[in-house]
Amino acid sequence: MTRIRLDVAYDGTAFSGWSRQPGLRTVQGELETGLATIFRRHAPTPLLTVAGRTDAGVHASGQVAHLDLTAAQLASLERPHRGGEDPRGPLGVAAIARRLNGIQGLDADVLVRSARIAPPGFDARFSAIWRRYEYRIADRLAVQDPLRRNATLRIPAELDLEAMRIAAASLTGLHDFASYCKPREGATTIRTLQDFAWRRDAEGVLVAHLQADAFCHSMVRALVGASVAVGEGRLDPAELVVLRDARERSSAFKVVPAKGLVLTEVGYPDDAELADRAAQTRARREDPLRPV
Repeated sequence: MTRIRLDVAYDGTAFSGWSRQPGLRTVQGELETGLATIFRRHAPTPLLTVAGRTDAGVHASGQVAHLDLTAAQLASLERPHRGGEDPRGPLGVAAIARRLNGIQGLDADVLVRSARIAPPGFDARFSAIWRRYEYRIADRLAVQDPLRRNATLRIPAELDLEAMRIAAASLTGLHDFASYCKPREGATTIRTLQDFAWRRDAEGVLVAHLQADAFCHSMVRALVGASVAVGEGRLDPAELVVLRDARERSSAFKVVPAKGLVLTEVGYPDDAELADRAAQTRARREDPLRPV
């Protein structure tokens, strides 16, 4: 088997998240349907493993996934595709991206940016050392842009940026984030929040930057929601640490909608460290008492 890395972007508005679900349109479902078409003469259809399983409505500009190809599937990519595709187009692994994008169409809401052979030991999920997200909020001071309405939360009040910065910075580090996660049976809520910061962009839009080794379910949207409560003056910045250390879900803030959230990048170690990182992460995930 040969492992292939895909770099993927999508507008999550019309998707029921990344993960394949019967009867629902998902990013994984759309891409695997395309893979079934590409490799219809060379079963079985390759399945995707993703770096971060985004929820319904969440967008991505830097998602990463992998698939494994048999020798026959890999060889089939060296032959020009029949059926209207330009025979001068890319052959080999690079053809996967072009063919998947061709199946989706010119106005598709999912795009495979690149496809290439992954280095030995690479695992899109378990080799990752961090995931980075952004969340956009247009408050009363921001320029309203209707072209970005599907990727920006609008709030009619003016938010206190400095208070939000203080609150965000206080939450970083290795902690149990149960207060900011939707619980899942058997899953740990211990995470290392490596970076959490706020800024205003050129249009005055508030942009949150969050980076962690991994995020538990709804963690980013809960952290942003708590920051908004601080920005509105409903919570003091120091209260976010108190809420975190209580390790219980709270009604003191609301989890923000998915629409403003974008997975922007996934980080990996040097190639020589990929296999070790994957093994370490798997071991930690199997023991919910150990931090991940």
